[in-house]
Amino acid sequence: MTKLFITGGAGFIGSAFVRLLLNERPDVELINFDALTYAGNLDNLADLESKRHHFVRGDIVVREDVLANLPQDCDAIINFAAESHVDRSIASAGEFLRTNIIGTQVLLDAARERNVRRFVQVSTDEVMGSLPEDDLSYFTEDSPFAPNSPYAASKAAAEHFVRAAHHTFGVDTVITRCGNNYGPRQFPEKFLPLTISNAMHNDTIPIYGDGLNVRDWIYVDDHCRGILAALEKGKSGSVYNLGARNERKNLEVVHSLLDTLGKPRTLLNFVKDRPGHDRRYAIDPSLAETELDWRPLESWESGLAKTIDWYQQNPTWIERTRSGAYQDYYKNQYGVEVRTT
Repeated sequence: MTKLFITGGAGFIGSAFVRLLLNERPDVELINFDALTYAGNLDNLADLESKRHHFVRGDIVVREDVLANLPQDCDAIINFAAESHVDRSIASAGEFLRTNIIGTQVLLDAARERNVRRFVQVSTDEVMGSLPEDDLSYFTEDSPFAPNSPYAASKAAAEHFVRAAHHTFGVDTVITRCGNNYGPRQFPEKFLPLTISNAMHNDTIPIYGDGLNVRDWIYVDDHCRGILAALEKGKSGSVYNLGARNERKNLEVVHSLLDTLGKPRTLLNFVKDRPGHDRRYAIDPSLAETELDWRPLESWESGLAKTIDWYQQNPTWIERTRSGAYQDYYKNQYGVEVRTT
């Protein structure tokens, strides 16, 4: 039985990865370690009834929590745990330094102490900054770091510590970077679920600046398949960019959603731009396609249809998350079942 330690596995991408593992790897047993901060959502795991999945509430910054729950014979740590919202990092960077940098180093130290076979760091294309909008250049694994937000800077710093662990101590590490994820169960402060949720409620939809910022969108399950491929096939010390070759302007994304939902474009509300707003992200996934034999399965159209359908079919999930009532709901619904260290 392969034993994995998944951090941040109650979040949007982490929970999708947990589902992928349980569905496609019957020989995997995993510890799902999550602090359940504001974006950690136990509803994301509510229908999982597998004896191979063990949820633990714990903080990656607390060394004792990590070591108390990291199996002695752990095959890999996959680190999804992160503060991830750019606007929050601009308002206050402290938690981003704590979780994204110090937490990553705590996990790396634990991996060394327990002789964990492999460490996978889930990162972001934002560490590489912004691309010019008037040419066809793409981010590659060798693109220089140029983070433009506290969030991106914290993820870049985490990558440096992962690289240092590999080169100084010989830790078997792999780093993955992706673009904007979308799909079911995403916390609705993020752009796409916020747009869907507001449109469904006929609320105005805020658009930063002119709405022409470009992002490279990838369906969350495709991203998770890429992470799994990197875990199983990636070369030690390597970085892999996971992209779907799906660049879209923010305004184009919103128009697609409104048209699909049958909502008027008068819901759009252009607001003052975010400070330091990166203009364009675009990923060249050629290395992952070649070395990992990985490619996305969902088109933009099919992934968007699945995403909208999930939010339409799960209004209760949306209402709890929109209202903030989910905090009390989690406590009442899951308090007995959640093991804390």
